[in-house]
Amino acid sequence: MRIASWNVNSIRVRQTHVKAWLERVRPDIVVLQEIKCEAQAFPRGVFEELGYKSEVVGQKAYNGVAALSHRDITIHHRALPGLAPDDTQARYIEVETEGLTVIGIYLPNGNSGGEAGFQYKIAWMDLLCERAEALMREERNFLITGDFNVCPTEFDYAAGALPPTDALLRPESRARYRRLIYAGLTDAVRTLHPDAPAYTFWDYQAGCWERDRGLRIDFSLLSPRLAEKLVAAAPDRAERGEAQPSDHVPVVVDLDWARPAEARPAEAV
Repeated sequence: MRIASWNVNSIRVRQTHVKAWLERVRPDIVVLQEIKCEAQAFPRGVFEELGYKSEVVGQKAYNGVAALSHRDITIHHRALPGLAPDDTQARYIEVETEGLTVIGIYLPNGNSGGEAGFQYKIAWMDLLCERAEALMREERNFLITGDFNVCPTEFDYAAGALPPTDALLRPESRARYRRLIYAGLTDAVRTLHPDAPAYTFWDYQAGCWERDRGLRIDFSLLSPRLAEKLVAAAPDRAERGEAQPSDHVPVVVDLDWARPAEARPAEAV
């Protein structure tokens, strides 16, 4: 089974990119982040032509996540369990297919809104850890994938790409990420590519793409039994070089989980 994640930075701007990429890579499931539209404005028909069903958690002009699937899926949550009922930020989707739970997230950045904005990020991460730990106790097969907005180590960003006070580097953010790993989750890309930067984001400013001043902030974290089924994992770096690209690239994970015969291995970083 091939599962992918992509922060598309506006699906209406990038729908042609996504369609072409789906035709080329053919993931079974892809979760999208930062679609920046309400559910009724999501271009479902574009992807239905390729055989993908869409589940969308939208928000006008901001945030927004979606899951596109070739397979039958059941949606379990459209918001992170534990969030206040009046929290309208569209950042979480949880679906299940063939005994596998796929969680797509767009984790708060934490750099806007002052200290209150950062504390919202930390509270959100705490709830995500609690959700992962609950699924572990239930012995569910699951992965959490998407834009985590954290650089776990110094190896996960280019020198000078971020100031040391950035929310993506603050020790509180990194500690919550480590909590996910300590709970037993496996970082798919870093496990297979321990010595590669494997960046997934390059800012549009200051020639970051041309100078390869990137960040690794998009991850796929696998539960223990799922990690045993890991075949390949890599960011699809080539997408950043396309015309009018997203500032993020897809992250593709291949699992020995009834994987389609026609699927090709994920490209090396």
